[in-house]
Amino acid sequence: MDTIKRFFIPPKRSFFLFGSRGTGKSTLLMDSFHDAIWVDLLKPEVERAYSSRPERLIDLIDGNPHKKVVVIDEIQRATGLLPVVHQLIFEKRGLQFILTGSSARKIKRAGSDLLGGRASQRVLHPFMAAELGKKLFSLENTLQYGLLPLLYGEEDSEDVLHAYVSLYLKEEVKAEGFVRSLSSFTRFLEVISFSHGSLLNISNISRESSIKRKTVENYVEILEELLLGFRLPVFSKRAQRELIAHPKFYIVDVGVYKALRPTGPLDVTHMVNGAAFEGLIAQHLRAWCDYSRDDYKLTFWRTRSGVEVDFVIYGPNGFWALEVKNTMRIDGGDVRSLNTFSKDYPTAKTALIYRGSERLKINGVMCLPANEFLLNLIPDKEVF
Repeated sequence: MDTIKRFFIPPKRSFFLFGSRGTGKSTLLMDSFHDAIWVDLLKPEVERAYSSRPERLIDLIDGNPHKKVVVIDEIQRATGLLPVVHQLIFEKRGLQFILTGSSARKIKRAGSDLLGGRASQRVLHPFMAAELGKKLFSLENTLQYGLLPLLYGEEDSEDVLHAYVSLYLKEEVKAEGFVRSLSSFTRFLEVISFSHGSLLNISNISRESSIKRKTVENYVEILEELLLGFRLPVFSKRAQRELIAHPKFYIVDVGVYKALRPTGPLDVTHMVNGAAFEGLIAQHLRAWCDYSRDDYKLTFWRTRSGVEVDFVIYGPNGFWALEVKNTMRIDGGDVRSLNTFSKDYPTAKTALIYRGSERLKINGVMCLPANEFLLNLIPDKEVF
């Protein structure tokens, strides 16, 4: 990972850095803040020490007066530290606190308001293709194993992914007491994996998993707060047509989706791979929005009559609509929904991302090979 440059730019003020396990939060911060005071709450003895006496942090800082950056890794494991951090920021000692976490759920349960706005919030995503570059990025390999940094350098990526899912279930879900029944949550994970890249229908998931609707709603929130999944809302600004209300749902990384998604003789491979391909584009666009300095929103567009555009990005300096097709060949029919969108929003730039190798323009729509699109997707630059 030494040759990989992340697009994440740390703020100069104190901040929370959230991100699912394995996205490289600790590695990034170690590379960026060599001389920081480091409190690693993943170490049991450190967690015990600071959970029993949070004021110990003041002693640590007083003992290292020349150090101005304090990193607390996995802050949700000792939420009692938050009032102490809040106090130290309020005292204006000139310290920068960096608090990492793989979940905001326990922090919220502890009654914290994330330091009352005194610290900004950032998210670290799996790798983007452009971070890896042409030498390291492989579209085919990525669609199978995903882009979690923990996989790089591992020969048995599939085993690592399954172990990763099990780790979350044991250490994040079970150990923290987020659910009463681990078996029902595991069943829910399998069922919701079929919703990856689709409209989120809580009633259907409840019925197929034999879990109460309210419990399913809670489980979806847990997935989001553990940063393992996210909902995509409908783009409705100045809507000229009747739109649906349901959001779409995605698992945070295509490799995690593949690890969760059960397959068998009755599964259509093209549908599984199509959802994986769309999810890969989704996770890249989400990272692009979060890493860009301007405030961009990622949404999708779907009318009541079923006309859909997979992704819409809207912000102060750009407006883009993208359709994703898991196919090697395309024609005029593939860009029809984008043409419909353009009639309602003529200022939007439109593009179709597909698996072929030729850069085309069909009925006014740019059609871009996925490999080219992903390798050129860089925060603060045009989407295409």
